Amino acid sequence: MATNKRKVLSRAEVRELDRRAIEDFGMPGMILMENAGRGVVDYMLSCHAQGKIVICCGKGNNAGDGFVVARHLDILGLSAHVLIFANPEVYSKDAKLNYELARQSLIPMTIVHSENFNEVINTILASADWIIDALFGTGLKGIVQSPYDKVIQTINQLHKTVLAIDIPSGLDCDTGKPLGCSVKATHTVTFIAIKQGFTYPAAKKYIGNVHVVDIGIPKILIHSI
Repeated sequence: MATNKRKVLSRAEVRELDRRAIEDFGMPGMILMENAGRGVVDYMLSCHAQGKIVICCGKGNNAGDGFVVARHLDILGLSAHVLIFANPEVYSKDAKLNYELARQSLIPMTIVHSENFNEVINTILASADWIIDALFGTGLKGIVQSPYDKVIQTINQLHKTVLAIDIPSGLDCDTGKPLGCSVKATHTVTFIAIKQGFTYPAAKKYIGNVHVVDIGIPKILIHSI
């Protein structure tokens, strides 16, 4: 596990950092999301990622990070296809803007619903060389619900190279235990500092190789939490 020497962050501390960066320091959420997605792509390049890359996006801001990743992979000429397991209308302002940027960039996107679920899983997802997990972030509480439980189980069964954005989807940020089920990542690119749950033995088989990425939050703010 490659980390920096910063403190470990709990779910509540992550939320407080985001809030204070935006409200007290005036940092736009779009900048934080852009920096997060760029950091993921930089790490992928260091791993020589190639082939077909499929990005699985849920309904929260983690999906916004995924859209940033897709856009920068496309800029670099890498093959990216976004699977959206949500109605884009539910996205926050920042995530929706990044969805629109990716859509207008003509990046291949498929909105997945009950009627096309099996076809999408058996064709697009099954043919991926890399799967990017942008389903859930650190704020997830409670058991993973349908259809996300089936998506996570399928990702694990495919035995592809899987990169989780910030935290493997379904993993509890504080305990490191799965909330019913969790993505088993080959790599986890996490933001600012490792998460509290990563330090527990139960998390080891889910987080894979952990890499910490700065997203531009001032050091004075991080140390104040």
